[in-house]
Amino acid sequence: MAAKKPYIIALEEHYLDPELKQQSANLNAIAPRDIVERLDDLGALRLKEMDESGIDFQVLSHSIPGLQGVDAATGVPLARRVNDRLAETVRAHPDRFAGFAALPTADPRAAADELERTVTKLGFKGAMINGLTGGVFHDDERFWPIYERAAALDVPIYIHPALPQAAVVEAYYKDYAQKHPGLLRAGWGFNVETATQGIRFVLSGVFDAHPGLKVILGHLGEGLPFYLWRISHGLRASMSEKTFREVFCEHFWITTSGFFSDPALVCCMMEMGIDRILFSIDYPFMDNPPGAEWIKTLPLSAEDTQKLLNGNARRLLKL
Repeated sequence: MAAKKPYIIALEEHYLDPELKQQSANLNAIAPRDIVERLDDLGALRLKEMDESGIDFQVLSHSIPGLQGVDAATGVPLARRVNDRLAETVRAHPDRFAGFAALPTADPRAAADELERTVTKLGFKGAMINGLTGGVFHDDERFWPIYERAAALDVPIYIHPALPQAAVVEAYYKDYAQKHPGLLRAGWGFNVETATQGIRFVLSGVFDAHPGLKVILGHLGEGLPFYLWRISHGLRASMSEKTFREVFCEHFWITTSGFFSDPALVCCMMEMGIDRILFSIDYPFMDNPPGAEWIKTLPLSAEDTQKLLNGNARRLLKL
């Protein structure tokens, strides 16, 4: 008898709101045309490609730069419309979709209120924040009202990459970015910028102030699990009560989005434990089939496979 296909939940799966899309001056900076077509689709095409690869459920989140590229006056009312439209999609397919809120982080208190509205009124499962806001990392205390509210609501904040800030591009990448544009994105820039954000969260004290705060990082933690020992060793003199590794493993979850590597997964499991790792594709920036094929040969027990593919997401997101 053939083994029953496991239920698969993917939670870094993106879309593009039509109104917010107009705020992007250069959509080609986000994605080529075929990917934009999939970002635009929240119906037949998306469901067809999910079905073809055996993806049962997506948690939808707005693509980069999202509301992090919008000023406060525009972003606060726009966030409500964007999230209401996403809620309509979820209501149309509640067995296939859930939502992460888009937050107007240029006004952190309004963003906290919008997070609460989307969770308590719309049933959203948390929020995704893309890149920086006005060139500022999101560990800055001005953004802490968002995290206070997230902890009170017991929902996670997903910290997602966006393009590095202009000064970083100029200093680090300009020599190669034109020939190798992927260097700014998944090739290196996304990872470094978002890993730096993760480190800053630990050092900021936000987890002391809000001990219930839960943060998700994609792309197998943006490389941080591999560096946990080294970072903890390097910070041992200034972090005496808890090590960096202890704080990270207490407050962070990671996903497999766009990172389908057995050695990398095993490293993350050894450092953080399987209960902290959740399956994701990163659709449509990654196609569904590579991720769907990868999980068929995972070096995991049946119990751990179920945790990765659905159990951990059910618990974290209360699905």
